Amino acid sequence: MAFGKRKSGDDTTDPKAAEASAEASVVKAGSGEQDDDLDGPFDIEDFEDPEAAAVGRHDLGAVLIPENEAAELAVEVNPQGVPTMAWMVTSSGRYNVSAYAAPKAGSLWREVVTEVAESLRNEAAEVSIEDGPWGREVVGHMTSGPEPVVMRFIGVDGYRWMVRGAAVGSPDNAEAIASDLRNALSDTVVRRGDTPQPVRNMLPLQLSEALVARLRARAEQMMAEHAPETGQPAPLPPSVPQPVARRSEQGSAMQQLRTITGG
Repeated sequence: MAFGKRKSGDDTTDPKAAEASAEASVVKAGSGEQDDDLDGPFDIEDFEDPEAAAVGRHDLGAVLIPENEAAELAVEVNPQGVPTMAWMVTSSGRYNVSAYAAPKAGSLWREVVTEVAESLRNEAAEVSIEDGPWGREVVGHMTSGPEPVVMRFIGVDGYRWMVRGAAVGSPDNAEAIASDLRNALSDTVVRRGDTPQPVRNMLPLQLSEALVARLRARAEQMMAEHAPETGQPAPLPPSVPQPVARRSEQGSAMQQLRTITGG
């Protein structure tokens, strides 16, 4: 939930009233309930106390995404152990939220929509453009792989940043995972920073020590639970749990989740 959120033109000085107002207007991620008036994504500057933005959210550096009791955070790493992508994995599929440097005018998603659609078509996907809470959403139905997959991309323009959410699920679960992603975007916070960045650069994914400790603990728990079943411990990555994206799902189509806007 977004506590201590400061809105432009809001003269509210009562912290309890501001907290109650924010809690009433923000959708709880993973609840399955869609608010008609989605407030977010937010900028870190929207908070009186920036530290309040981390309450109830996973701090991933450039983005703080809401925790979800029905989802588990999993992080992909490169061979050096550096995190490259964070996923929220649910029973319906998985989704991620990334932030990119954008012009002050805030029109990057308008350009990216066409590129996303074209890239998916090049992967033999059946592509459609749908209207969503923030505008156009790109939906790709992949049927050429072992199992059909639906990929949805949602973009939101902000001040000097663009947030892009991506959801992946089976056709039966496509709407459920799309709802999870929209709920997450509605309560995501962007920490753009003042460092100049080329437009379309993915803003850095950085994990706090506390989050890394939590991920390590979960990985060790999974390793312990895995050992009695196989007689061998599950592999433990350098700093975070097992990556969740696999090339077996539509081959290089999964690369669209990283490359379309320069991520």
